[in-house]
Amino acid sequence: MFAAWATIADQDWFDRHFLPAFFVSRQRYVLIESIGRAAAATIGLALLFVVRPRAGRLVARNPLLVINVVAAIVFAGIASEMILEQLHLHAAAQEPFGQEPRRRVDPRLGWTFVPSRAAMHLESGRMIEYAFDDHGYRVRHAGDRVDANTRSILFSGESMIVGEGLTWDESIPAQVGAMLGIQPANLAVSAYATDQAYMRLQMELPRFRQPIAVVTVFTPTLFDRNMDDDRPHLGPSLVWQPPLKRSRMLEILRLLVRYRRMATIEQGITNTRDILHATADLARSRGAAPLIVVPQFAPEQPDEEALRHRILDNSDLPIVRVELNGSWRIAGDGHPDARAAHAIAEAIAARLRRS
Repeated sequence: MFAAWATIADQDWFDRHFLPAFFVSRQRYVLIESIGRAAAATIGLALLFVVRPRAGRLVARNPLLVINVVAAIVFAGIASEMILEQLHLHAAAQEPFGQEPRRRVDPRLGWTFVPSRAAMHLESGRMIEYAFDDHGYRVRHAGDRVDANTRSILFSGESMIVGEGLTWDESIPAQVGAMLGIQPANLAVSAYATDQAYMRLQMELPRFRQPIAVVTVFTPTLFDRNMDDDRPHLGPSLVWQPPLKRSRMLEILRLLVRYRRMATIEQGITNTRDILHATADLARSRGAAPLIVVPQFAPEQPDEEALRHRILDNSDLPIVRVELNGSWRIAGDGHPDARAAHAIAEAIAARLRRS
């Protein structure tokens, strides 16, 4: 089986079933794939020509030992599953120990930031303050609060919009707010998929009396998140679905091996397109100008370009695409650095001025 898979799983097969990743470059992805194929071929040949004949002789000489070993493996698996059931394994539910900004479990969205909290965190040699008001919106300092009664630009999305690794003033919402002289409301939450950002916007938008614009983010390298179903998510026709329960050990395997069936990818493309349209419609229903910002670190890879075209082309979605220098990332982190955030903010501000 291993050897057969190594033969079938060429680069074209990987490109169909493994989607672009934000934090892993195409070159590294291909290297990992090549190592995986070589390892599978080696294991397959070893099982066939080395392990199989020796295992046969062992079973014939000492069948009781084999039964004991198999029983030990089964009981170890059961015990491991029981222990893992008591833990949050997915970053969706609980961030790694010591990571900031701190999250808490939310029954409808999966997770949100802990509100009314501020913390200093050392990132890439800089102390970054993460402060959140009583609604979990990122603000400049502890004690600051977003005023829902004043003219506001709402920002939804994930860690790029949150501004992970950046000071408040360097973050995209803060820069757009300063450029346009309008209060930014940063609703984004780290590790959100497109459907989670939309659901949070649904919950928070009614609070704001004067929403001027709603800005959300989409990039093909984060598209893979949209098909995660171990968290609350939107299914076909944007119907809310609870997390799908699986074996915890299987869930770990799914986290490590991000294989996607073709049918899953096709449904993900349809859902993502529908969610982006619903986001724009929701903004317009409150008299706010919708905008979908599509940041892209250069060079854009063919698989990323194909996804972008399939999801965003031939639609009336209000899109601004921002191509970024590939080196404009926070060292050792991968998120956009201050230069990239400034370029994105300038593109957003310019588009909103025209709106």
